[in-house]
Amino acid sequence: MQRENQTVLKEFILRGFSINGRGQTVLFTLLLLIYILTLIGNITIIVLVWSNPILQKPMYMFLANLSFVEIWFTTSTMPKMLSGLLLENNYISFNGCFLQYFFFFSLGTTECFLLAIMGYDRYLAICHPLRYNVLMSRRNCLCLGASCWISGFIWSMLPVSLISQLPFCGENEIDHILCDTGPLLELVCVRDFTTEVACSICTSSMLLLTCLFTSITYAFIIQTIIRIPSSAGRRKAFSTCASHLTVVFMMFGCTMYMYIRPVGKHPLPFDKLLATMYTIVTPFLNPIIYSLRNKEFVKVVRKVIGH
Repeated sequence: MQRENQTVLKEFILRGFSINGRGQTVLFTLLLLIYILTLIGNITIIVLVWSNPILQKPMYMFLANLSFVEIWFTTSTMPKMLSGLLLENNYISFNGCFLQYFFFFSLGTTECFLLAIMGYDRYLAICHPLRYNVLMSRRNCLCLGASCWISGFIWSMLPVSLISQLPFCGENEIDHILCDTGPLLELVCVRDFTTEVACSICTSSMLLLTCLFTSITYAFIIQTIIRIPSSAGRRKAFSTCASHLTVVFMMFGCTMYMYIRPVGKHPLPFDKLLATMYTIVTPFLNPIIYSLRNKEFVKVVRKVIGH
């Protein structure tokens, strides 16, 4: 009976942004522009890192990885979001919804792991500068980057597989901008407490572990920076971490509120706004934050423009 109920629902409707008329056109144009600029900005970072020997360093290699994640992370949601602003009913198939959910969750998890590893890279560079080249060799850098990708995709298999096996019937409207854990669990015919707890533990543990690891590395970094005798040295050391810290606060601030909070009714417009922040705004701002605050990167950009 459970399997029959599940096959009753063959598609969902993503309600997305509740905007009509001219506002819908304006929002579509704005989101399309942001999406295009996000792709251009992140692709530019990848090309510059892999084509310039000056940027062949662990910090920039992790940044190129992050940009690659951001491209596919925003692509997992934006095209469907844009089509929903053009169409009266934004339908998405059952398989398509869970495919979006899988890539959204996997790439988001990979990004969290990458941000944690980037914090560890800054910790080694500032706290252990003499051993940095040995501890963060090219081989170690590649292994750490690969482990982030593998861990991100493996971690997401549990919640996606558990929720996809639940019986869906009746209501098929997802009052959100994408297929995500909370909105999907609200549509199941019979609530499964075990599945809900497993999904909650899986998501919250990933966020808490990566955030805690990043916080510990920055506690050591700040401790080391304070001990630097010259103010110029302290400013230089902190400037190498400022961009990463900004992105960490943006990403973890929004996601931890969304996925680590008490169960209950939460304002949907605010949830959609926060989801927009970490699915659209953060991937758009990351290339700007990292490039404008990094003198070495700016120098390479000027050199390329000059040629």
